[in-house]
Amino acid sequence: MKFLLALARLIDAMTERIGRIVIWLVLIATLISAGNALVRYALGESSNAWLEIQWYLFGAMFLLGAGYTLKHNGHVRIDIFYNRLGPRGQAWIDLAGGLLFLLPMALLLAWLAWPMFHEAWRMHEMSPDAGGLVRWPVKLLLPLGFALLALQGVAEVIKQIGVLSGHLLLPHEAPEEEV
Repeated sequence: MKFLLALARLIDAMTERIGRIVIWLVLIATLISAGNALVRYALGESSNAWLEIQWYLFGAMFLLGAGYTLKHNGHVRIDIFYNRLGPRGQAWIDLAGGLLFLLPMALLLAWLAWPMFHEAWRMHEMSPDAGGLVRWPVKLLLPLGFALLALQGVAEVIKQIGVLSGHLLLPHEAPEEEV
């Protein structure tokens, strides 16, 4: 179990680094969007490439940030029963959800998206719009994003098993961090 918990910590650290990078994409996309709007309204110019870059960044934010959101428990959940349960009951729900829904869905979507990316890369697919960009980078975001989500899902499953087996402290048992 110590090895698995160490693996979960390693995945958490990687997810945290990727998430911190993705956070900067929000600023970049905002600046590009504002700059594009300013140029369009002030100079009457527009560029499909800049519009597509915004689209790519938007996709990257959501797809590459999904694991980070999972790590920080930021995904939407239906709390009909969950909030009424204690920490161990919540761990059972999270474990079952991870094994029965999250991991199969994320792995299936990563697997199904790979051929679409590979074909775009092999064919050097370009945007059909004038001045558009190459399409394989944005199509790579699909299998990569779902693979990263699945990887973080593995870490979450390991942590829930650690909680249930007594190898990991429950959230209310963890010592307070000093500020």
